[in-house]
Amino acid sequence: MKEYAAIYLSPHLDDAALSCGAQIYDRTAVGDPILILTIMAGEPPVAPLSPFAQALHTRWELATDVVAARREEDAAACAILGAAYAHWDAPDCIYRRHPLTGESLYNSNADIFGPVHAAEQALVAQLAARLRQLPPHRALYVPLGVGNHVDHQLVRVAAEQAAVAAEQAAGAGLIYYEDYPYTRWEAVTVRAIDPADARWQAQVTPVSAEGVAARIDAAAAFVSQTSTFFSDRADLEAQIWEEVNRVGGEQLWRCLATPPSQC
Repeated sequence: MKEYAAIYLSPHLDDAALSCGAQIYDRTAVGDPILILTIMAGEPPVAPLSPFAQALHTRWELATDVVAARREEDAAACAILGAAYAHWDAPDCIYRRHPLTGESLYNSNADIFGPVHAAEQALVAQLAARLRQLPPHRALYVPLGVGNHVDHQLVRVAAEQAAVAAEQAAGAGLIYYEDYPYTRWEAVTVRAIDPADARWQAQVTPVSAEGVAARIDAAAAFVSQTSTFFSDRADLEAQIWEEVNRVGGEQLWRCLATPPSQC
């Protein structure tokens, strides 16, 4: 089985590239094998979509085969970064329904940036079990949860549960990345971590100009998502350079608690 220098967990088909694209490019450029694993890349249910999901499809200008189109965007972005990719079959939160009532769990922006629905605990457990079966890797990068998106929260918690089940020492193999573009509005929110908490250790990964250019190109490959966060390609480029210059690279965090879920 192939061993990776690192696996980056991406809740959606764009998160790892948007947040960590420069460092991923810089690492693959020197021969490090990197895997970007998107967790919520599954097909929507057969049942009619909620009005909220339909509205997002309209914004993305994708009428049919929406998730397949987004997976193709991800493949193109990963090729730019030089990374391998894998897509798991959990649906995006906008498609998930209550297992008993069939009702949509998340029906507005307030919902998707709010608490994780109580009916999602089974999904967290399933993801944690699958994460314990990942290919060999020296480090696992997980979203910090800046912005409080429910899918980012779920992936973080599942990764922490998997680490605890594997009896890993504090922070062993778990590295947290700041979720971009949410950092544009919340550099580090107290909902994600408390930066004053001594159990959290910050580290900035310096990145090359070539890496930043690759991050921009990879972000632009997600054509359907550009309008959500950027006005056009020039705005995308300016915003990402602004973030890199603000941070001095790309911001990462380690948790020094045992287990990591205690941070």
